[in-house]
Amino acid sequence: MQEKTKQIVTITSVIVVMGLLLAQPIKGLVNDDKAAASSSADASSKVTLESVSAQAKQGLNASIIQDISTIEAQLSKASGPEKIDLLQQLATEWDDVNRPAPLGFVYEELAKLDPKFDNWLKAGDAYRAAYTNLQDTTTASVLNAYAINAYQKALELDADNLDAKTGLGSAYVSGTNNPMAGIALLREVVEANPSHIGANKSLGLFSMQSRQFDRAIDRFKTVVSLQPDAESYFYLATSYENIGLKREAIAAFEKSRDLAADPTLTQFINRKIDELSK
Repeated sequence: MQEKTKQIVTITSVIVVMGLLLAQPIKGLVNDDKAAASSSADASSKVTLESVSAQAKQGLNASIIQDISTIEAQLSKASGPEKIDLLQQLATEWDDVNRPAPLGFVYEELAKLDPKFDNWLKAGDAYRAAYTNLQDTTTASVLNAYAINAYQKALELDADNLDAKTGLGSAYVSGTNNPMAGIALLREVVEANPSHIGANKSLGLFSMQSRQFDRAIDRFKTVVSLQPDAESYFYLATSYENIGLKREAIAAFEKSRDLAADPTLTQFINRKIDELSK
């Protein structure tokens, strides 16, 4: 049940951010406002586990908030193996309610105490999930920087890991002025493993953002052939739509609708299909 809830949250977010994705060019491929960098640096001191935890608790069930707050209170007095155990409990709590921002901070704290590859990778993945659909660009920039650091730490422990390279490449493209370095990393991943879902998906999204929809179609066709999911079919359909392949777009939208089983997405897609059928 929890996994289905996470999927619905993701799919409804896709509808909200799709317009933003297509409207905003990849950072670094156009002239940027240099003030953004200093603004992000100033904000980093304000984006902490405490601040994102307080925000993430909004809207949660009171009993869940109490459980999380109890662990947080115990953490302030714990050390050594006890602190590691409490951080693992807290990570589970945040993961269960799909709150990636505090989850990233918790995994980073775990990684500092227990510097394992998996802890750094999970920190990077959580930070990246947190900033991907975030409309607060200042906070997103801070979380992006934290993700980059986490992936770099992971790669120090396993330099050839394709998942960490994918995360780092995606973070470079999303939030730095050197997107081509990120794209090069992602291409390195798909050269090593043409079936790597994460790298193909990221390259597909960046192709959409740069309005190279034919390339995006190729990437998402690969993704759905390996692991069909509602979100990837949605992106595939949107790419088809943007180059005028209406029949293919309708078929992909229908696949997205059927896999998601989400009323919000169903209504949106039905309207899209009606428009494309005219």
